[in-house]
Amino acid sequence: MDIPMILKPGAVRVLSATSSKKRLMHELGDIAQSAYGADAHAAVEALLEREALGPTGVGNGVALPHARLDDIDRVVGALVLLEKPINFAAVDRQPVDIAFALFAPKDAGVEHLKALALISRTLRDAQLCSKLRANPDPATLYTIVTEAQAILAA
Repeated sequence: MDIPMILKPGAVRVLSATSSKKRLMHELGDIAQSAYGADAHAAVEALLEREALGPTGVGNGVALPHARLDDIDRVVGALVLLEKPINFAAVDRQPVDIAFALFAPKDAGVEHLKALALISRTLRDAQLCSKLRANPDPATLYTIVTEAQAILAA
């Protein structure tokens, strides 16, 4: 599994007016709908339900919200760079400005966990996150994150 299998260029956005975790979840739901044909309302509800179990802010300004959906057939993702960091109740209590959401089919099993581990490993790299933060262009963000896997594996 690699990031280009999970993430489409059209699922990468830079957001300037997102002011809360809930608003971010709505933005991610909209991306799931526009890029992958998922039901936006169901995606938002699933993200919020998962978040209620425990925050998915993993630290260093990064969040990995994820949910299982009925209307997709493979694991897909959405990458968002926030121009203004938001409170996300992250483990390190730092605000979040990079969110990589994963959406998996209800019966995804281990594929969902593999994708989550891949994205987590990738965004744990401080240099990579610095590059993402310095390049507020969706096409550039897509290139950085999809090429990162090859660089990290080398």
